Amino acid sequence: MAKTNFQSIDEYIAACPEQSQSYMQKIRELIKTLAPEAKEKISYQIACLELNGKNLVHFAGWKQHVSMYPTPTGTEAFNKAIAKYAGGKGTTKFPLDEPLPLKLIGQIVKFRVADNLKNEKLKAGKEK
Repeated sequence: MAKTNFQSIDEYIAACPEQSQSYMQKIRELIKTLAPEAKEKISYQIACLELNGKNLVHFAGWKQHVSMYPTPTGTEAFNKAIAKYAGGKGTTKFPLDEPLPLKLIGQIVKFRVADNLKNEKLKAGKEK
């Protein structure tokens, strides 16, 4: 992917390897379902949704996988389930030759939303 000045997530997904585009759309739709108030943007030259002015989830398409960043930590069972997809510090990689684990991705998004809302409450408390 040579282009770097994407103006929208649609433009970014269209520039991703063709084999990753359907997974990217599914991830995008799931995030929007679980965090309908999140706003789309491009951040670090990849797709991102933000909530309360903070980056919530980044996702990117590659030739062999799609990635999500950052990977939250949660319960022991969640951490064990996500370990299979760990791909470096804070990165979760979902191979294109396997079904997309939508339930797990949903859990990632829910953890990120909860963390975002908790931080907003803390920030609001400090401002009083």
